[in-house]
Amino acid sequence: MIVSSYPYWWLALPLLLLPWWWHRQKRQRLKAEPLATARFLPAAEPQQLRIWQWRDRLLLAARCLLLLALLAWLAATILPWRGDTVLLDQGADPAWAQQQIDAAGMAQAQRLDLPEQPLRWLAAHEREWRATAHVLIVSRAERIAMPAHPPQFAHAVTLKVASAAGAAAPAASLPQEIVLATTPERAALWRALLAAFASAGTAPGQSVQPLRVVETPGPATSLIIWDRPEAAPANWKALHWWQGAQVPAAGGQGAAGVLSFNGISLQYADTARGRVWTSAAFPPRDTEAAHALYESWQQLQAAAAQPYGLASQHWASAVPAPGSAAEAQPARWLAYLLLALFMIERILCHARRN
Repeated sequence: MIVSSYPYWWLALPLLLLPWWWHRQKRQRLKAEPLATARFLPAAEPQQLRIWQWRDRLLLAARCLLLLALLAWLAATILPWRGDTVLLDQGADPAWAQQQIDAAGMAQAQRLDLPEQPLRWLAAHEREWRATAHVLIVSRAERIAMPAHPPQFAHAVTLKVASAAGAAAPAASLPQEIVLATTPERAALWRALLAAFASAGTAPGQSVQPLRVVETPGPATSLIIWDRPEAAPANWKALHWWQGAQVPAAGGQGAAGVLSFNGISLQYADTARGRVWTSAAFPPRDTEAAHALYESWQQLQAAAAQPYGLASQHWASAVPAPGSAAEAQPARWLAYLLLALFMIERILCHARRN
């Protein structure tokens, strides 16, 4: 598949009609009438008539393929036009960013918005830069994830990352909505557990996500606690459900499983309205059970790992070895194809004349 940076060359595809029109033209002389003498007739040019007729179909196919290969080669060939460039993170401190740009001597360089994945974007668009170009990346802290392998570029690339102290403070976490539907006898136990969840300590460096108890589920509801003898409403949905073993199932049961954490056995089943958790420890009867349930839930709700951010560094230009994947561009084999088709076209044209 050809990934072209100049797709407008394909607008010239109607040029393929020229060989087709040319090969449909055939000139034929008009029949000459015999005369006894033509000495007294004025001189006249021989007249010819053009008629539509297919001719030299193999040569026609070769010429059409030649034009098609030429358009593909032009569409796949990229002439480097970019010079020194600054990839600027719009969320970075403007004063600090301008200081880094001036220190690198790239105040007059072209500025582009920092892409979502800058290193991968640079590798994909590297042919757009001239050989002497330099690229400066100015970014906030933790904006660019550290790659698994050191990147290699054909141009010099410098990365400037703001310190973590200068980074913007993260936004406050949204409250976690929990629906509590229980009987008056067990409402105090559940509310005490939720209060312990809201005030319990988390891992160092992590903030406690606030809890908000609501009566009906909404888009932000992550947990429904259903501890009533009747079945839950059919239109209620949430990512997780907590319910006692004696409570009817909340929807059609799917694949079930059993997990054990901190001495507490938890049964779960995937349903059409969320994953349903049941346990004999619902609701906890004492402080030890509440603590064990909290620790188990924290292990089940493990946060996603955050990628390490890149620090300020410089990558010198690395010239790829001959025959490497970086040089295996579509324009190379298209040029060979274009040359082969041109030779075939010349051979057929010479054979037709002889």
